[in-house]
Amino acid sequence: MEVIKKALADGRRTLTEHESKQVLREYGIPVTREIEVNNRESLIEAIGEIGFPLVLKGCGSDLTHKTERNLVHVDIRNEEEAAAAFDRIMKEVKKEGGTVLIQEMVKGSRELVVGLTRDAQFGPCVMFGLGGIFTEILRDVSFRVAPLEKKDALQMMQEIKGRKILEGVRGLPPADIDQIAQILTSLGRIGLEQEHVKEIDINPVILDGSRPVAVDALVVLQK
Repeated sequence: MEVIKKALADGRRTLTEHESKQVLREYGIPVTREIEVNNRESLIEAIGEIGFPLVLKGCGSDLTHKTERNLVHVDIRNEEEAAAAFDRIMKEVKKEGGTVLIQEMVKGSRELVVGLTRDAQFGPCVMFGLGGIFTEILRDVSFRVAPLEKKDALQMMQEIKGRKILEGVRGLPPADIDQIAQILTSLGRIGLEQEHVKEIDINPVILDGSRPVAVDALVVLQK
C-alpha cells in the first residue's frame, strides 16, 4: 500500500492515526469521518464538511499519550471552541511536524478493542476484547491466528468475560455482530497481505448504537 511504502521510505516505523485509518478503510473497516488540517482556513472547511459536535486531536507519527498531553479535545460545538482547541493543539504539535485531526464525535457508552500482532512463532494473530481506558487493567481479550473465517470471529466474541456488552442491555440495541466479525476477518487479511505491518491497535471501537466504529488506531511497521 502506498501509505505504508511512503512511511517506510521516510524511515518511519509508525503511521499517524489518519494514515492508520486509511489502511483500515482500504480493508472495509469502519472508521471515523475526519479531515487532517494545519491552518485556520482548512479548519473552517473541515468543520463545514463534518459538522458539529467534533473532536480535535493532535496527529503525528511520533505523538504518543495524546490525552495526557492535552492534545485531544472532545464535544466541540461551535467555531469559537474549535478555533481555540486548534490553536492550543497546533502550538504543541507544530514543533514535531504534527497536524490536527478534525473528527466526527462518535457517541456510545460501549467500547471494544481489536488489533493485530505478528507473533514470532504463529505469525499474524488477531485480538478482540473490551476496550477503552480499562483495556490494560481488565485484559479481557481473545486471540486467533490468521486467517480467520466468520465462525472464528464469532467464537472470539463469545470467549471474553464481558461478552454481554454485545447484547441489547439497558435499552441499548445489540451490537452488529456481523460487522464486528468482518472487522476481525479483515484484520487477519491485513496481517497476511501486508508483510510490513507489525502491529495494529484499534482502541476504542465504539458501538454507535449497534454500529462499530474505529475511533482511534495505530499501525506499527517493520522492514
